[in-house]
Amino acid sequence: MHLTLADWTAIVGYLLITLVLGLYFRRRSGQSTEDYFVSGRNVSWWLAGTSMVATTFAADTPLVVTGLVYINGVAGNWLWWSFLPSGMMTVFLFARLWRRSGLITDVQFAEMRYSGKPAAFLRGFRAVYLGLLMNCLILGWVTKAMVNIISTAMGVSDAKALAICVFFLMPFTGIYVSLGGLWGVLWTDLFQFVLKMAIVISVAWYGVHAVGGMPQLLAALAARRAAAGAGASDITALLPDFSRGFSSEALWTLPVITFVVHLAVQWWAFWYPGAEPGGGGYIAQRIFSAKDERNGLLSVLWFNLAHYALRPWPWILTALVAVVLYPGLAQPERGYMLVATRQTPHALLGILLAGFMAAFMSTVATQLNWGSSYLVEDFYRRFLKKNASEAHYVNVSRLATVFLVIAAALVALQLGSVGAGWKIVLELGAGTGGVYLLRWYWWRVNAWSEISAMTAALATTLALHSSWLWTALTGRAQPFSGSDPVIFAKTTLCTTGVTTLVWIGVTLLTPAEPGDTLVKFYRKVRPQITGWQPVAKLAGDEPVTRDLGRNLLSWLLGCILIYAALFCIGEFCFGRYRAGFVLAIVTAMCALAISRLMPRPVEWQSR
Repeated sequence: MHLTLADWTAIVGYLLITLVLGLYFRRRSGQSTEDYFVSGRNVSWWLAGTSMVATTFAADTPLVVTGLVYINGVAGNWLWWSFLPSGMMTVFLFARLWRRSGLITDVQFAEMRYSGKPAAFLRGFRAVYLGLLMNCLILGWVTKAMVNIISTAMGVSDAKALAICVFFLMPFTGIYVSLGGLWGVLWTDLFQFVLKMAIVISVAWYGVHAVGGMPQLLAALAARRAAAGAGASDITALLPDFSRGFSSEALWTLPVITFVVHLAVQWWAFWYPGAEPGGGGYIAQRIFSAKDERNGLLSVLWFNLAHYALRPWPWILTALVAVVLYPGLAQPERGYMLVATRQTPHALLGILLAGFMAAFMSTVATQLNWGSSYLVEDFYRRFLKKNASEAHYVNVSRLATVFLVIAAALVALQLGSVGAGWKIVLELGAGTGGVYLLRWYWWRVNAWSEISAMTAALATTLALHSSWLWTALTGRAQPFSGSDPVIFAKTTLCTTGVTTLVWIGVTLLTPAEPGDTLVKFYRKVRPQITGWQPVAKLAGDEPVTRDLGRNLLSWLLGCILIYAALFCIGEFCFGRYRAGFVLAIVTAMCALAISRLMPRPVEWQSR
């Protein structure tokens, strides 16, 4: 499509605003690595939480959601909705503990909680594994999605779109991130999030208008279901079609076995960026940057509310429009951009592209800042050069950011598809979540627990995907049969079971961490005493924390609140007002109960 002068003005204006924000915070972020990576621990909850939401709103997110809805209906979103219990557990059981730790990166936790060479190895390995390898894989698939967007919107080849991403957008993002540090990332995230939400709401509005409005959209979807016959389910259903049996499959629904695995296993068993069991990655980084415990907790609560309840519906409505207007797409993810470019006024094309640039750059910015924090704080400073000046480490951090831009660009050139990168990351983290949860609440977990969990998950994943191994053993190329969602569910159960048995066995067969290490951690973080009784006795007269029951109740109410709010908005969108009002009342009641369960002012620990 041809870009007008107004389109280019919108794009250039967006780029200038992000660059100005990076330049504005250059001096503030350059005082120390604490200022550069955690904003001097002086960030309010609304800014930190909005930054989390903006980061998880990548350029690929609307496309992935469109693909899920196009094939599995609205219920297909349980692939990521199922991570909510993990997010709410971070809010009520882990956010305050992370903030008390006073760390700069979550990888530093290894040498705070554990001791000796295993702890040092774990810290260094995770710094490189997550900060470089996994980080570049994530950046690669996000870039691949942006290539699809640019090629569709501008009518250029994938090669030219990739060149725009690799040689312009990523280096440009690297410039303002290296200049502004986390302060620059936070404020550009806020600006970018507002822009992105305005764009996706506009796309949904014009898309629904193109089919005549919501009643006409629902009627068209019902007609398509009728035409598909008994093999199709209600595409607007929020839950799977339980009438079809446990492992049966149909169009526009999710197999029940897959739904059960998502909701019962995936949220606690899988490590996934932005949904780490117990918190971690850039979620932990934002908690570290918060002013105090209260701001840290509220930031993650706001993130979960916006991430799961407020943000998805413009994408879902656009996906439903794509089902009606563009049936039979070989690549369903492209349906979103077809609606965005063909059904919105041409005058909005420049703003539309600026919005997707914002989605792409907000994720890239966080990944660059987060990844460089690992490489500098947990590898370079820890193992290579320990006693340099803060100015030296800030300069190295900026160089590390540039290095990550180059490495991520190379990965993007090699990655086959968006789904390829996403699937690799998800499967490599399968089964490791249990140890990340219990390391805070059980004193017997040691460094070998984490090392064995990561090793077992990797080995099991490779074994399950080794076609030559299964051909030799069974004569089949893979151990499980069925569609992709069914195979995913079976693989998840297998990997999680093996990994959990391995790390628990290793924990019980290896010695506990030394008493002085455990006491120091206990005094610093003050975890729930239930799993720390032997250490509490060694610590002596330290204040005892007994808030697990209250926190678990808050967690349960928080999950009900977010799911009720999510479904409430959906029911109103689909004209099911009675159910919507009931869910609105449930949401309000849960919010009131949680506010009553919140810690009293004297219970919050300040910086």
